[in-house]
Amino acid sequence: MKNRVWGGLIALVLIWVIAGVIVGAVRTSRPTPEKLEAFLTKNPIGEISGAPREQVIAKVTSQLNALTFEQRQTLREGGSIREFFEQLTPDERSRFLDLTLPEGFRQLMNALNKMDEARRKKIVDRVLEDLRSNNPEIAARLGESDSQLIISKGLSSFYEEADSNVKLDFAPVIEQLQRATQNMR
Repeated sequence: MKNRVWGGLIALVLIWVIAGVIVGAVRTSRPTPEKLEAFLTKNPIGEISGAPREQVIAKVTSQLNALTFEQRQTLREGGSIREFFEQLTPDERSRFLDLTLPEGFRQLMNALNKMDEARRKKIVDRVLEDLRSNNPEIAARLGESDSQLIISKGLSSFYEEADSNVKLDFAPVIEQLQRATQNMR
């Protein structure tokens, strides 16, 4: 009887150790903004070409898509993802946007749907101000085709996934985006 109890305890301890190792491995392999920034620093896209360049772009894409909405915001604030994007060729930029925008917009819509009205209003006001003051700069930095792609994917995601309160709150932003799009043409 005593041997069975000890055997059971040993088995239980082993199971917990194995579970701890698995949880630790998952946590260390999960992308974070810091890990992605470190990867971008170690792999400056401007200095590589060919297959290694494609591998870096693919890894950045997969890591970016694995980040949460809040983590993506942290990464954007750091500026490293913008620097990376600006060093891509026009074809690479389009492909990168095609692969990362849908997940980013999905996360954004989920976050907006969960937000209270007061916080959403602050965001609307900030976005409107940014659109009004930075529109020429944004268009020049991205290029017309990339700007159009972002706007169309964003609007598509917005209409599909935003709830009615979010749509109502963001109506002024949509109007400003439409004006900006017309000015770009």
